[in-house]
Amino acid sequence: MTATNPLLDFSDLPRFDLIQPEHVKPAIETLLADGRALIERLTADTTPATWVDFAGALSDGLEPFGRAWGIVGHLHSVNDVPAWRDAYNEMLPEVSRFYAELGQNLKLFEKYKALRGSAEYAGLSREQKKIVDNEVRDFRLSGAELPEDQKPRFQAIMEELSQLSAKFAENLLDATNAFAEIVTDEALLAGLPDDALEAAKTAAEKAGVAGWKFTLHAPSYGPVMQYAENRELRARMYRAYATRAAEFADSSSKPEWDNTPVIQRMLELRREDSQMLGFNNFAEVSLVPKMAETPAQVLAFLRELAAKAKPFAEKDVAELRAFARDELGIADFQPWDAAYASEKLLQKRYAFSEQEVKQYFTEPKVLGGLFQVIENLFNVKVKPDTAPVWHEDVKFFRLESPAGELVGQFYLDLYARETKRGGAWMDEARSRRRVVNGIQKPIAYLNCNFARPVGGKPATFTHDEVTTLFHETGHGLHHLLTRGEELGVSGIHGVEWDAVELPSQFMENYCWEWKVVEGMSAHVDTGAPLPRELFDKMLAARNFQSGMMAVRQIEFSLFDMLLHSDFDPAGGKTVMDLLNEVRREVAVLLPPEWHRFPNSFSHIFGGGYGAGYFSYKWAEVLSADAYAAFEEAGDPFDATVGQRFLDEILSVGGSRPAIESFKAFRGREPSVDALLRHSGMIAA
Repeated sequence: MTATNPLLDFSDLPRFDLIQPEHVKPAIETLLADGRALIERLTADTTPATWVDFAGALSDGLEPFGRAWGIVGHLHSVNDVPAWRDAYNEMLPEVSRFYAELGQNLKLFEKYKALRGSAEYAGLSREQKKIVDNEVRDFRLSGAELPEDQKPRFQAIMEELSQLSAKFAENLLDATNAFAEIVTDEALLAGLPDDALEAAKTAAEKAGVAGWKFTLHAPSYGPVMQYAENRELRARMYRAYATRAAEFADSSSKPEWDNTPVIQRMLELRREDSQMLGFNNFAEVSLVPKMAETPAQVLAFLRELAAKAKPFAEKDVAELRAFARDELGIADFQPWDAAYASEKLLQKRYAFSEQEVKQYFTEPKVLGGLFQVIENLFNVKVKPDTAPVWHEDVKFFRLESPAGELVGQFYLDLYARETKRGGAWMDEARSRRRVVNGIQKPIAYLNCNFARPVGGKPATFTHDEVTTLFHETGHGLHHLLTRGEELGVSGIHGVEWDAVELPSQFMENYCWEWKVVEGMSAHVDTGAPLPRELFDKMLAARNFQSGMMAVRQIEFSLFDMLLHSDFDPAGGKTVMDLLNEVRREVAVLLPPEWHRFPNSFSHIFGGGYGAGYFSYKWAEVLSADAYAAFEEAGDPFDATVGQRFLDEILSVGGSRPAIESFKAFRGREPSVDALLRHSGMIAA
């Protein structure tokens, strides 16, 4: 099978038309064996510690393995059927073990240190020097300097953490999929938009049941919470959503999906591995490769923001409670009333609804508008392209220079599916680097979870969803528009985690520019663009409840940082105890005691944001300040500023510290003022 295994075909694009779960084990085993043989050869005394013979050869030699395992991980995320789940989980321990071995290989570590201490180092390119520096740092974080008798334990911890992270995500997906609210009485669905009803009707028909089927996936859950007049329906959906993958067993939940023990074990292991490395806690380890320097600095940053945002948040929630009481007759305001009452208040105050706006953002126009922004800002062309794909919904595009030269390519997977993990994310299929015959061009995956088209009409997106698409595209552009020629710092590689959100959040600003919105809107029935009057109402409402939204993100960030810096998993306090303490400090709308938010907090337990969720707020400061450069120039598409953003931020990737890139673009240190102004929390 190896000779014809499509996972081992690196000639061009991934062979999604041919790759099957049974290809995973033989391909990954082959590549692991090749990787170990390469390492054996490069760590031999006869191999000189030079860039060409050692560091460059190692990076190039391990690239096929990274690409193949990246494809497997991607398919596990977007096509999580039993066969793919089994194939991924079977090889995950082996892959984790390989990376742990790699990080602890003293011979590799010594070679990198020798290269950094050699006469050659001074003559290396900026990219190459940064890679060598990063490798020396990362070897230390991977336990390379641990005593030999401790390395097996450290390796075992890394393997178990990888498995637990995958288990967390799988439990959450299974628990999300297991719940269904079947409604047979149409009177209970008053207030729901037609497209949400049509999607629920289609889901019921597909499931072979009468009526309407609602699920906990965002395109189904969101409209119920926002528009359903029936309070009991909202309450049932809210409880199901809030207790996913928790200890409460019912007809749609199983004890083995409870993420509580998974979280407990992950915290124990993260604490153990950080202490083995000589750190006080996991947060200190997490911050080593980030811009922020200490947990205390992050906590101070978050609390400073909280102090500025909380008065606005308290005003927001007081207005909401009063409105719910006086206008909606809801005297005992509950969290499942929040989205519904907020939508009604928004409609009353600004005379429009998100549902009204949604009718103008059809998929073809939104994509056309997004691509126009990319072309105007960065002097490239976006064109449809063809490639094997993993699902018929997936589209494929290419970026070209004005001269027609290929810059990069990307897959776009927009719609929610039961076999696809929730949320939205960008990932890499291939990175830019210099190879023997020229430049290998980068390829990205852009994934969202929007409602698919229904009733023969194009899909329509809320303005929030349009913003999400622009956000993920910002990540994609960081990957695709790099000029890096060395893998370790090409695109988002080597970029500090708390700076990696800068390009994504920067792109969100264009969803609020009239010139952009007008060009990417067309009513799903009439084709008319969004009226300027309606846009002005949206603009006036932009900071509606911005205080509430800010403290919510600060709550998550504080919880994450305290959990990984000031929490003893072996102590008497529980994870929920800590979260409740944080809520008492910063939250303005407290959920019920049975709410189990940590059990679905994928970012920190199923993703890479452990002790790093603050990055969103940190990068918001950077992105708002970056966009302010265009505001100061008086044009969101100012060619000079756009070129500078490309040259100093996007194209350099991780080849220099992010703060240096920011200062090269802005000419100064970042300021929090633009973020506060954009959020309506200080005067313009």
